[in-house]
Amino acid sequence: MTSEELLRLLESHWTTVITGLDDDGLEEVSGALREMREETAAGHPAAVARVVRRLRRTLSALPSDHPVARALGGHRYATGTRELPSLTTIDAVIDVLGTPPPAPAELLRSARRRLLDAPALSEAEHTALTAAPAGGPDDGPTGLIRLRDPDRGIRYPRFQFRPGTAEPLPVVRRINVLLRADRDPWGAADWWLGGNRWLGGVPAELLGVLPDDALERAAAELVGAY
Repeated sequence: MTSEELLRLLESHWTTVITGLDDDGLEEVSGALREMREETAAGHPAAVARVVRRLRRTLSALPSDHPVARALGGHRYATGTRELPSLTTIDAVIDVLGTPPPAPAELLRSARRRLLDAPALSEAEHTALTAAPAGGPDDGPTGLIRLRDPDRGIRYPRFQFRPGTAEPLPVVRRINVLLRADRDPWGAADWWLGGNRWLGGVPAELLGVLPDDALERAAAELVGAY
């Protein structure tokens, strides 16, 4: 993972980075980013590499299951790398990390509503399209994201299936396993339905557009499987 990729990871998960670190940790991240900007502008790659190591140490305080912690846990930064991040990316991260996050409950409700509003099959629709019942409310098909809507019951995001059917796409099931959708269906759904700068779009919209292995690599990078 390069310093540019680290910055994009921070930008993608800024709300949970802010809530996952204490005030000292956030101050350390902010100072490291400002130093990174100065050293990048001055063209000092060795100094930037030192700042990256400083950021890694600070971000290690995040919970072990946090996406940033998982991604960093699977990588080592090469000492003396000559690659510098872009100033635009650094400024974007400095900007979002300085933004007060919404209240956690409000943030959670908003995020879940966005995911529940995406096209989906209901439990009844899924059962009607399959040869066998989908199972009980807590015993759904393996490898599929199942979201519980308080008003409409179980929802299966539609991107997981071939059009007009309840046949799961094999690549979706493989990636869902990587993303631990059985334990964190909301996090897996957010990866599929949110913007992904590494892929240049929304993963669910890139099914059939990008090669399957490109999508799998992006998910594996997030969880540190590579």
